[in-house]
Amino acid sequence: MSDADSYDAIVIGVGGMGSAAAAHLAERGADVLGLERYDVPHSMGSSHGVTRIIRLAYYEHPSYVPLLRRAYELWRDLEADYDRQLLHVTGSVDAAPPDDPLFEGSKRSCEDHDIPHEVLSSAELGERFPGYDLPEDHMAVYQPDGGFLWPEQCIVAHVQRAHANGAEIRARERVQSWESTGGTGADDSDDGVVVETDRGTYEASKLVIAAGAWAAEQVDALEGIAVPERQALGWFQPTAPEHFSPENFPVFNLQVSEGRYYGFPTFHVPGFKIGRYHHLDETVDPDEMDREPNREDEAILRECTERYFPAAAGPTQRLATCMFTNTPDEHFVIDRLPDHPQVSVAAGFSGHGFKFASVVGEILADLTLAGGTDHDVGMFSIDRFD
Repeated sequence: MSDADSYDAIVIGVGGMGSAAAAHLAERGADVLGLERYDVPHSMGSSHGVTRIIRLAYYEHPSYVPLLRRAYELWRDLEADYDRQLLHVTGSVDAAPPDDPLFEGSKRSCEDHDIPHEVLSSAELGERFPGYDLPEDHMAVYQPDGGFLWPEQCIVAHVQRAHANGAEIRARERVQSWESTGGTGADDSDDGVVVETDRGTYEASKLVIAAGAWAAEQVDALEGIAVPERQALGWFQPTAPEHFSPENFPVFNLQVSEGRYYGFPTFHVPGFKIGRYHHLDETVDPDEMDREPNREDEAILRECTERYFPAAAGPTQRLATCMFTNTPDEHFVIDRLPDHPQVSVAAGFSGHGFKFASVVGEILADLTLAGGTDHDVGMFSIDRFD
C-alpha cells in the first residue's frame, strides 16, 4: 500500500443508496469512507423532493415484493434511532383501465404475495377519498400499507448511523477516477482499489459505486445502460385542503390518456404534489441539465391535476426538477463487476428505486463483505444487457 489513506470500503455517492450502503457497512464493523460530490443531502440528483412513494402492491414485477417487505423492516429500524418520522403510511392507489398493466400488475402482485388489498371502482375510490375524480372506466387497487418516505431525512438518518459506527463521510469531494490495484478477472477478488478525487487519493479493499445519474461516468459497462432523464414535479394549493392531508389522501400511480402520473398528499410543502413518469422523455447530461422548471413543465402537471384532482388545482406552490436514471428494461442494476469483483454497483433505478434504498444498502454490504447475498437479485445482474 502507498501513503494514501486506506479503508476497508469506499462508497462513491452518498445519496439514497450510497448512504444506506455506508450505514450497513459501518454497522458491520467495516472502516468506511463515503465520497459525495455535492452536499449531504443535496438536490442535484434523484433523492430529494420531500416525498418518495413506498408501496407493497408492485405492478412492475411481483419479485420485488420480498425486497419491499425487508425494506419496510429496515426503514422502521432506522426510524427508531432517529428524531423524525421517516415512513408515513397513507395507503396506496394504483388506478388505470381494468386491462392496463398498471392495474393488472398491481392486483397480481397482491394476489401472488397475499398482500391485503381492495379493488375499487373509480366511483368507490372517489367516495372514500374525495380528492380523487378519476374516469368512470378506471379501476383501482387500494393497499393500506403504502405511503411515502422523506428522502432527505432518510439520507441524513443513514449517514448519522454510519457516523455512529465510525464511518467517514466527505461531501463536496468529486471522484475523478478509480482503478483496481491488481489485474482483472473473477479470480481477483483480493485486489483492492485506488480512488482519486479532486482533494486526495484513497485506497480500499472494496469499492461501492452508487453514483446515481453519474454512474456511467464511473462504470464503463453502464454507458447506454444507466441513462439520466430530466423529471419535473409540481405542488399545487388545494381548494379543499382537508381532502389532501396524509390522513385522507393515499399516494397514487395513475395511468390516463395523458400518461402515467404519481402523486402525494400535502406534506412539508403547502400543496398537493404530482409528477409524470418520463416527463418529456428528455435524456440529459447530468452536469448540463436544465434544472430550472419552466411553464411547459408546470402546464403538463397542472393539466392532469385540474382534470383528475380538481380540488387540488389551486395556485402553484412549488416546482422542482430531478432525474430518473433508466435502464432499458427499467429494472435495477445491483451486482459486482464481473472483471472487478471487489467493486459492487447499484444503478439504474428508473424512477422507482428510492423505496428500496434501505434494503439495497443491506445487499451492497452483503456483496461487498461476503461476495454474495441471500436476497434474490438475479434479475438485477449487470450482464443481462450483453
